[in-house]
Amino acid sequence: MAGNVSGARGQTSPRRFATGWTFFAAVLMIFGGAMAIFQGIAAIAKDDLIVVTRNYAFKMNTTGWGWIHLILGILIVLAGIALFSGALWARIIGIALAGLGMIANFLWLPYYPFWAIVLIAIDAFVIWALCAGTTRTAEQD
Repeated sequence: MAGNVSGARGQTSPRRFATGWTFFAAVLMIFGGAMAIFQGIAAIAKDDLIVVTRNYAFKMNTTGWGWIHLILGILIVLAGIALFSGALWARIIGIALAGLGMIANFLWLPYYPFWAIVLIAIDAFVIWALCAGTTRTAEQD
């Protein structure tokens, strides 16, 4: 019976739960962006460190992709920091950048498969957490 009371102590509101996921998505974006920055630096500084497979559908210059990962990583970190403000524009930009990060890491699969799969999974979770959004119920109004 006490669980149905809207103002009961100890209950978490849907808004607080969604805000928690947004906070966690921001932390994951900062972490994933930092990983992308390191990935870009490794490709730029020592592109002979990167193993290139033959006969792959996507042939790319690893130094050029290093710059793409570096710039994208910086933008993802900045968007993750902006998410702490809770602004709607930061959520939209976060979703767009996480999607771009997924595409970039999909194309990066032949060079660092495990790292790329981890970053794709992080970006997928970030997109889910940001799309879940902050929900309001009738009891909160």
